[in-house]
Amino acid sequence: MRKASIKLQQHRAWDHLKAITQPALTLAPTNYFDEIRAGCVAADIPGAVADHDTPWLFDRLIGAVQMQGISDANAAAFTAKHGIVSFADVAAALDADPDCPRLRSYWDFSDCRYRKAAGTCSEPRHLGRCPVPTHPTRKGSLIVAAYSLALFLRDVCDGDLVAWLDFRLAEADRGPGTLDRAVNMGAAVLGPLREISGIGEKVWSMALADLLLAADSDRERWVTAGAAMVVIDSLLHNHLHRTGTLRRFGAEHLYGPRCYGPGGCASIIRGLSDRIDARAFNPAFPASFPRFVQFAIWRLCSTSELDQCNGNRIDDRRRCINIGCPAFSDCDRVVLHQKPSGLPLPPKA
Repeated sequence: MRKASIKLQQHRAWDHLKAITQPALTLAPTNYFDEIRAGCVAADIPGAVADHDTPWLFDRLIGAVQMQGISDANAAAFTAKHGIVSFADVAAALDADPDCPRLRSYWDFSDCRYRKAAGTCSEPRHLGRCPVPTHPTRKGSLIVAAYSLALFLRDVCDGDLVAWLDFRLAEADRGPGTLDRAVNMGAAVLGPLREISGIGEKVWSMALADLLLAADSDRERWVTAGAAMVVIDSLLHNHLHRTGTLRRFGAEHLYGPRCYGPGGCASIIRGLSDRIDARAFNPAFPASFPRFVQFAIWRLCSTSELDQCNGNRIDDRRRCINIGCPAFSDCDRVVLHQKPSGLPLPPKA
């Protein structure tokens, strides 16, 4: 009896989420795939993949890393003025045979612990002659990310990122139609990359999804794995909270690593995607397209897009009253910031 009740609750939760998400999907651009591919072509990513040009791909990935922890506009302004720590910069530093033992290999470097603001690291005796602090980046973790990624590409990928991606995806592939095929292939790639210092899963998912989706349409494993990658930012997490989705699934949690854990935001988005045939929006889409579903929800929330479900529109101390939101009638309108029991609401800033 209890199992039947839980199953019914789950069924109702999925029905509710589908109703909540339908307006966002209907309003999402049906040329989503084409826009990603056009952007990749304009940036010559297909050419770099075809040539197995690891240094060029490194520079693109490190460029994406600059966007974490700051607005895109501010990150772009800093990068335009100072540039990035390029593959050539790191290669030249490593070729100079620095004496710090942390720079001997990718695995040794994992415990570098360089902090720009504090001027500290795990090998203080070598810090004065170390090349890591010499690069102009806004924070030390970005320098660490560049060195860690470069060493990963050298020591783990044997200098060929494209070949490594091909190998990892093929090794994890149990064949078309197998359960969780796309997720398993994506995890086979993201698992090792998550260990690179200074680059989180959100950034990797964002950077890799478009690369895999659009760099080479003949690489079926790339396209399949890329389509299943989702990026959970605070906008999407808060939307799942406000709409009552997390509560209905018994998955309430704070924004952060749990979003990617079992039963978290990413898992819910993928589960929803398996229940929606994306080909209804564009016949060229895969039937299950988590990346598109995630993008559609994010677009509904983003101030630069449809500007509906976000903190500028909603006083998060109270239930949402944004009747202009196309999902309003189905939304549970759960308060995002609950006040402590017995205390008055704080003034809104």
